[in-house]
Amino acid sequence: MLKVGLVGVGGISGEHIPVWEAMEKAELVAICDIRPERMERYPDKHCYTDFNEMLENENIDILDICLPTYLHADYAIKAMEKGIHVICEKPISLKKEDVCRVYSTAQKMNVKFMVAQVLRFWPEYELIKEIYDTGKYGKLLSGYMSRLGPCPGWSWDNWMKDPLRSGLVPYDLHVHDLDFMVYAFGQPVSVHSNRSKRPEQDYISATYKYDDFFITTESAWYAAPLPFGAGFRFQFEKALITYIYGKCMVYQNDGTVMDLSTVSTDGAASINLPKTNAYANEIHYFTDCVLTGKSPDKIKPDELETVISILNSI
Repeated sequence: MLKVGLVGVGGISGEHIPVWEAMEKAELVAICDIRPERMERYPDKHCYTDFNEMLENENIDILDICLPTYLHADYAIKAMEKGIHVICEKPISLKKEDVCRVYSTAQKMNVKFMVAQVLRFWPEYELIKEIYDTGKYGKLLSGYMSRLGPCPGWSWDNWMKDPLRSGLVPYDLHVHDLDFMVYAFGQPVSVHSNRSKRPEQDYISATYKYDDFFITTESAWYAAPLPFGAGFRFQFEKALITYIYGKCMVYQNDGTVMDLSTVSTDGAASINLPKTNAYANEIHYFTDCVLTGKSPDKIKPDELETVISILNSI
């Protein structure tokens, strides 16, 4: 059984830890955070406030990095230099050069590394890529993706509001949608963006032009207490696919409507999306790559470099 360590017991770790706890092929044995109180809810784990001490004392196979963005690359490299496989929360870094640093270390040490870009493992988004790749509903004509919510006030040391540590909305929110676009459709031909940025809120509207279609996006931290929400609309020649308020729908041009969030009981054709946890999907995928020796190439370094280059231009 693989032994796992996790560093950074903040908000996103709440999505990762239950996945590790439920796995049969891996065991979460150690956690690390500079705040001892964050680890009190896990009395059965070896708890550390010093990352170096955890690496020295624990014989772990995989490290899961859930730290603030600006720490990702250095912590990943430190672990990989000890022969540890690393899965790291998004984004890999605010700096394009860190992509080469991290992946070259993984290659040199013969270990696996993967950035947890979760939309690549989200069934509703995977469906869009499948429809695009297969041409099931004809050519893609246009798209809209959104990721909107309140300005975060819950992060340790308020790091998320520090542009040098978090990158603000481009790297916290918009990175999800942009990463999916680069993964599913490739590098856009051009980008046009507008941004309204103030200390208490940050909003971005960006349109990505491809050869035969375009995708309009919105990402925001609002000062107003808007509940977080994310979704999309993709217009194909023969159908409109929407994902709004957690419900995925297909509206075909011939009048057929399919709710992919419910199971068909009348024998009608339906895709019936699986009710899966995308965070579990990405962690299981990486773990299987470690166990089988397969490269976790669902996330490629050149795509990560493309995303960082675009984000830095917004």
